[in-house]
Amino acid sequence: MGTKGIEIVGMDVKKLIGLLNKAFSDEWLAYYQYWIGAKVVKGPMKEAVIAELVQHAADELRHSEMLALRIIQLGGTPVTKPEDWYKHSECGYAAPDDPFVKAILDQNIKGEQCAIKTYKKLVDLTSGKDPVTYNIVLQILQDEVEHEEDLQAELEDLETLLSQFKKGR
Repeated sequence: MGTKGIEIVGMDVKKLIGLLNKAFSDEWLAYYQYWIGAKVVKGPMKEAVIAELVQHAADELRHSEMLALRIIQLGGTPVTKPEDWYKHSECGYAAPDDPFVKAILDQNIKGEQCAIKTYKKLVDLTSGKDPVTYNIVLQILQDEVEHEEDLQAELEDLETLLSQFKKGR
């Protein structure tokens, strides 16, 4: 931990570490939700959805690494036990018990919308107070917005396909 790096943080560092650990926990749960969803998904457009889920899983893992490094830089410790991720989570975890493509997409869109809210709050909280954390959470927010857009586009394509199928085209 760098003492000067902590000194430039114009807010309660312990509170910030707590919030970053919540986001860190969410990222691990999101990673697993995407990863396992890509394994079990079934239905039309399955291959396109798998590709999207695998990419998003990799992004969530990268986000968890970014957050862990920042937590450590601030003198904290990232959540070390997977069972504690649930205790810290803001967005939770939606098990892909219904493997149909639409259900998987709906679950992950909801997760991304929660992540967008979480990172918007962190961006607002750190703006003008902690430029390092601000830049990290802003980058993650940009990714989460893109993820929501990607998943909604897949869902739109699926709904179009299913509607055309019902019409017999």
